[in-house]
Amino acid sequence: MRIGLVSDTHGLLRPAVLDFLRGSDRIVHAGDICDAGVLEALAAIAPLTAVRGNNDVGPWSQRLHETELLDVGGVRLLVIHDLSQLGSAARDAKAHVVVSGHSHKPLVRRDGDVLFVNPGSAGPRRFKLPISAGELLVGNGEAEPRLVEFQG
Repeated sequence: MRIGLVSDTHGLLRPAVLDFLRGSDRIVHAGDICDAGVLEALAAIAPLTAVRGNNDVGPWSQRLHETELLDVGGVRLLVIHDLSQLGSAARDAKAHVVVSGHSHKPLVRRDGDVLFVNPGSAGPRRFKLPISAGELLVGNGEAEPRLVEFQG
């Protein structure tokens, strides 16, 4: 199973990112969406799970939670926008993978039994940080991450 990962679109859904996400079995958006149209476009590709980021305001964003928990292919994912708000949630939820955004910095790291993945920012370029998204390939209770950078 392929889970497309995206965050910090800030209202900009680049065609190259959309192309990358096509073929996903599910898409996870880790917040700072900033436009309901982004969610509509992603949901047209695959089932979508999204969390509210600190820049997601207005009536459309009220239906989004600050965290989401998914069980996919024997892997439990916890989705949160700002990793600094995580606290003990990953441990309490027995999460295998934590997907976050906020920093705009792509990241894959393991801390004990938990894999942390930040797909970076797929929206407007911030400072000299890359434009990026990612994927998790999930099967047999394992998750293999991959991050991809885009020109912009």
